Amino acid sequence: MLFIPVIISILSLFFVWYLVIWIKKCDMGTPKMQEIFIAIKKGADAFLKRQYKTISIMAIILALILFGAYAISGRAALGLQISLSFLFGAICSGLSGLIGMWISVRSNIRTASAAQSSFSKALTIALRGGAVSGITIVAMSLLGISGLYFIYDALGYTPTQIPALLVGFGFGASLVALFAQLGGGIYTKAADVGADLVGKIEKNIPEDDPRNPAVIADLVGDNVGDCAGRGADLFESTAAENIGAMIIGVVLFPYFGINGILFPLVIRGFGLLASIVGILVAKAKETDEPLQALNKGYFVTCALAAIAFYFVTMGMLHNVLFFYAGLVGLGASIIFVFVTQYYTEYKYRPVKEIVNASTTGHATNIIAGFAVGLECTAATVITISVALLASFKLGSMSGLPSGGIYATAVATMGMLATAAYVLAMDTFGPITDNAGGIVEMSGSSESARRITDKLDSAGNTTKALTKGYAMGSAALAAFLLFSAYFEEAKLTVINLARVEVFVAGLIGAMLIFFFSSLAIRAVGKAAAKIVEEVRRQFKADPGLMEGTSMPDYAKCVDITTKSALQQMILPGLLAVLLPIIVGIWLRAEALAGFIMVATIVGVLLATVFNNSGGAWDNAKKFIEMGNLGGKGGDAHKAAVTGDTVGDPFKDTAGPSLHVLVKLLGTLSLALVALFI
Repeated sequence: MLFIPVIISILSLFFVWYLVIWIKKCDMGTPKMQEIFIAIKKGADAFLKRQYKTISIMAIILALILFGAYAISGRAALGLQISLSFLFGAICSGLSGLIGMWISVRSNIRTASAAQSSFSKALTIALRGGAVSGITIVAMSLLGISGLYFIYDALGYTPTQIPALLVGFGFGASLVALFAQLGGGIYTKAADVGADLVGKIEKNIPEDDPRNPAVIADLVGDNVGDCAGRGADLFESTAAENIGAMIIGVVLFPYFGINGILFPLVIRGFGLLASIVGILVAKAKETDEPLQALNKGYFVTCALAAIAFYFVTMGMLHNVLFFYAGLVGLGASIIFVFVTQYYTEYKYRPVKEIVNASTTGHATNIIAGFAVGLECTAATVITISVALLASFKLGSMSGLPSGGIYATAVATMGMLATAAYVLAMDTFGPITDNAGGIVEMSGSSESARRITDKLDSAGNTTKALTKGYAMGSAALAAFLLFSAYFEEAKLTVINLARVEVFVAGLIGAMLIFFFSSLAIRAVGKAAAKIVEEVRRQFKADPGLMEGTSMPDYAKCVDITTKSALQQMILPGLLAVLLPIIVGIWLRAEALAGFIMVATIVGVLLATVFNNSGGAWDNAKKFIEMGNLGGKGGDAHKAAVTGDTVGDPFKDTAGPSLHVLVKLLGTLSLALVALFI
């Protein structure tokens, strides 16, 4: 059975190769477009080179600490295996981020060029660019875990022993994802906020105006945050959830045999095939709306994934109840997409309320946007609760011991069956955003700008949708990893009445808020430096506003790079060290309380951040379409303020919390032997 996901992953990578060749054959536009593309590429390359150098040093140090901790406890052989697995997971996660960025910067200029003549061609290029990232990341996750499984099998480990040895891979992936998302998120939002505050509000010039010294840093940020960061994030999601489900499958080994352990990998492979078909059918006519084509591909992917789920479940688990559990997860993913769409699209009540509040000032815009973020937690919690309860009940009806927990794992697999397509939609967003910037800066035609604005608006929505999807999958995955930790730590109950457990729970809640504070503050500090630099350049060179001289783009890129890398270290280290301290100091049961409370608080706060930020952003875009006075009016200025507040919410703190709640699970699994 293990050959099935391996073969599918290899075939998927051949499909990716075809997409890359197809994209690279597309026209790269005018010399001016290519000049801007080179500036974006250089900035992104420079940031990622420095970021991954920093992450690599930290990963090696942590791997040595992992080995040393196990060696001291008399388990040196186990420590060596987990440490090597950890480094392999870190390398794969980092590579996933690089692939996401690599294809993004090569797709954005071709999308911009295509927009000069065809909306349909521009959409296809952007989506296929995103597909390269999405398919590669899921395929690499499958190949990495399958490859380690083959190695451990060759070393003589039994099928029930191998899943516990894989947790190092998930921990390594989580660590890199956290720092990649943090660093990229700080970079992209510092540049965005700095560019908007001076350009839009103080100088009243359009977004992506070439006169703005921070505009290249802003375009670079789309790639290193939304592409590289999210690529590492979703690689970590698929890896951690596969491993967690495999550990729970060990419990049912007497009933399912090795099929229960390998089921997550096989079903993920068929999800890849479904995503490939969805990407190929997602095409639009010149008069279509972008989301029509994207949604068509998504629903085709969902339908094919459901069909595959039935045959794989019946072939491997021989129980239709687990197929129903998978449908619950798949249905939950669709609900999350629509809930996020409701709270972040301008055609619905929540964003309309923010738009109307913008007419009365900056403060009322902020109040309305934050209220939307708080409100949307209700729909999120209801969806997660129904999915967990329904899948658990279905599994319990099977009559198998731990059947309920295994069914929640199957539901998580159902939710992530469409991960490759969702990641393609996510990367579509920054590609179209960059394409719009290239069109604006190169002085292309108004019709080209209208096409990229149309694509960028859809990309804004897809980025919000995928954040909602990632947050929902993080919640189910966190429960899955928590259940796996329960199994490995041999725990049966968490007693919150025990003072150690209660204190650990308080510390877990505190971690979420303190971590978020550090992430948001980091954006504020870095953005302040960009604001000062942009103001300095405008003051020192009056020719900038007149368009007779060129800004020093490289200076803003350098400032943002240094600030982001400095500011990402403290929150990242806090997230890694605090659970280790709690586990060693208060032991396994207390750490379970820590993880449980941190997960609950983290999921809720991530929901607030993601949806309020997305709603603020789309309220601003609605006004920029010419409503309520359009660009430059008082309502627009208030909306820009709300958008800049929401930027670190939705693109730094929120996505980082997705990774954090899963990092807590993979870290506790990797080090569980030290806490018992």
